Amino acid sequence: MTTANRPIRIGVQIQPQHADYASIRRTASEAEDLGVDIVFNWDHFYPLYGEPEGQHFECWTMLGAWAESTSRVEIGALVTCNSYRNPELLADMARTVDHISGGRLILGIGSGWFEKDYDGYGYEFGTAGGRLDDLAESLPRIESRLAKLNPAPTRKIPVLIGGGGEKKTLRLVAKHADIWHGFGDPEVVERKVGILDSHCREIDRDPAEIERSCGVQGEPGELGPKLLELGVSTFTVGIGGPDYDLSAVKAWTEWRDKQ
Repeated sequence: MTTANRPIRIGVQIQPQHADYASIRRTASEAEDLGVDIVFNWDHFYPLYGEPEGQHFECWTMLGAWAESTSRVEIGALVTCNSYRNPELLADMARTVDHISGGRLILGIGSGWFEKDYDGYGYEFGTAGGRLDDLAESLPRIESRLAKLNPAPTRKIPVLIGGGGEKKTLRLVAKHADIWHGFGDPEVVERKVGILDSHCREIDRDPAEIERSCGVQGEPGELGPKLLELGVSTFTVGIGGPDYDLSAVKAWTEWRDKQ
């Protein structure tokens, strides 16, 4: 159980699809005013649902803008695709957004999966296993570059790794991550948490060092306590354009405030 010493945090993933940027920026500000703890976007080049060729914006350019247009919330990608940028460059981008934001960046990262992105932008898609191997190679390079940059980051930038792969992804979480982000109902999350804990024990790391985060849909009063029992302390609601609806986010922040 890792929530004992961690505050409950609410995140919102503002999916940067089917909307103009003014609407995205306004929604980020409204989410901050509502009291969310983290505002995420995602790292894709095309919409994931709805019109496949619909409006869409790039992830990291947007994070740089959010670093200036928000003042309190943490910001990050849920998650950056490791395949799209050289690891040293990504570390430098993260350090720069960390400084612009005054130390509010979370470096969310994953191995990538959306084939249309790869094909459209000229990246080699390869295999799921190969992409995970690339992520395993990139994470130490990111850590090494962050340690060399001048000026250094304002803080130890938290690394969030997204995904539930039991043999490779959760092993990378145990070795490199400050936050694990997963999906699924409580039964699925319970299984993943158990496997993550065992990977931590194998490398002699305290599992409680890793914050547990989960994407949520549904009633906070019903789902929240079940996930809290499993050590989840961060709950993230995804919302899509063009008309971003923050009502579910508001319900989760109200639930958090009652705990």
